[in-house]
Amino acid sequence: MTGKPSPGRLWGVGLGPGDPELITLKAARLIASADVIAFHAGVGKQSNARRIADSLIPAGAIEEELRYPVTTGETAHPGGYAGAMAEFYEESAARLAAHLEAGRTVVVLAEGDPLFYGSYMYMHDRLSDRFETEVVPGVTSFAAATAAVASPLVRQTDVLTILPGTLPEAELARRLADTDGAIIMKLGRTFPTVVSALRQAGRLEGALYVERASMAEERWLPVADVDPASVPYFSLIVVPGDTKPAAVEVSTSSTSEAAEVLIIGLGPGPDRWITPEVSAALDGVQHVVGYAPYVNRVPQREGLTRHASGNTVEVDRARVALDLALAGERVAVVSGGDAGIFGMAAAVFEAAEDEVYAEVPIRVLPGVSAVQAVAARAGAPIGGDFAVMSLSDRLKPWSLIEQRLRAVAEADLVLAIYNPASRSRTTQVAEAQAILLEHRQPDTVVVIGRDIGRDEESLTVTTLGELDPATIDMKCLLLIGASSTRTTASGQVWTPRFAERSRAES
Repeated sequence: MTGKPSPGRLWGVGLGPGDPELITLKAARLIASADVIAFHAGVGKQSNARRIADSLIPAGAIEEELRYPVTTGETAHPGGYAGAMAEFYEESAARLAAHLEAGRTVVVLAEGDPLFYGSYMYMHDRLSDRFETEVVPGVTSFAAATAAVASPLVRQTDVLTILPGTLPEAELARRLADTDGAIIMKLGRTFPTVVSALRQAGRLEGALYVERASMAEERWLPVADVDPASVPYFSLIVVPGDTKPAAVEVSTSSTSEAAEVLIIGLGPGPDRWITPEVSAALDGVQHVVGYAPYVNRVPQREGLTRHASGNTVEVDRARVALDLALAGERVAVVSGGDAGIFGMAAAVFEAAEDEVYAEVPIRVLPGVSAVQAVAARAGAPIGGDFAVMSLSDRLKPWSLIEQRLRAVAEADLVLAIYNPASRSRTTQVAEAQAILLEHRQPDTVVVIGRDIGRDEESLTVTTLGELDPATIDMKCLLLIGASSTRTTASGQVWTPRFAERSRAES
């Protein structure tokens, strides 16, 4: 009696970018000995992967052509493009699984490298947990393109970023401005948008277009000289790190008149909360300085230089801005929320106390604050008197924070708490809760706003007694109600404008 055959093995084999001579020895050996050769093909097209490996495929091999149902995004499938492709990958994986279950060795051909923007990865996702699987790397298309233009891509500590041309234009421009070297894939119909993004980022000059790298039809030329109508799928753009615009050299001995430093609040998240005044101001500056996540929110455009830094160097960051302004450069310092509420405004004024900056004008533009955003989502919890505090003890001792918490609690004010917890500060919410409960009833209303204004936002209404400190982190802002704060039948929170005696006194 014959038993069930042992499962076969799945190989994801990289073929390189097009030239058959760039196939590795290991890949060639596996292709020549495979039971099943699988390859993807576009609608109405021959498989490029099959063409590259043609001379290596054994005569007796079973060939599985995996032909895409759609490539343009237009489809009548009820699930749209994503639904059509998901169904196709499931069907393709089932076809290969049948061979593997029969004990056959299956080689899936992949242009370039199997796990670099390749279709093989979707087979890998669906089959690697069921069958023995191995991936054979291949020369990537961007490696071949870099070799074609014979231009060093990155050197020493340069950063290389690989970007799909399908990114939104503003995001693509921002990322191009922030990196040293770049590769832009997936061109075709996206080419005009990519060119615009390169121009906005100041990277168009020196960017090189490479078509069909390593193939007989290979050509390359400056991106600025390319006819957008001629760009095929098998093309990419190389942006060498050597072409990144040099950093502006600031000379404080410049005879030019000092420019104004603008300190700008970007609001707590969505672009719709950025004020028209702020948008207009950002359109007129040459430099944006700030904590990296906030700088990243400023749209890149031609003539704009970005100066992003970490989260604990506020005064150093302020000096960078002041030095730029002193040299006559128009500069904006950006903060999330309102720059005057635990933001960069105070840091700039602190740095500006140095007499060298005495002639630099400073102007602060307001933004929607996090406390306003959370309060609006909740209802009207700060409709009466309220206080705002940060629990961070990086710039002040915890003993002072405790003293102020007690003073606010005794004054029966609504309290907005910024920076409640972090990875290194894990006990302070519980300590603050204990202090407040010395003066507030356990049923005092508490609002927890997390990521308000962003896609992942959440708003929780609880009580001071039920507040779980373990659920609070830096993404949260807390509103601790006064004795008069109340909730409506629908769960909204509000605090009366008129004075009430606290329940402790009644």
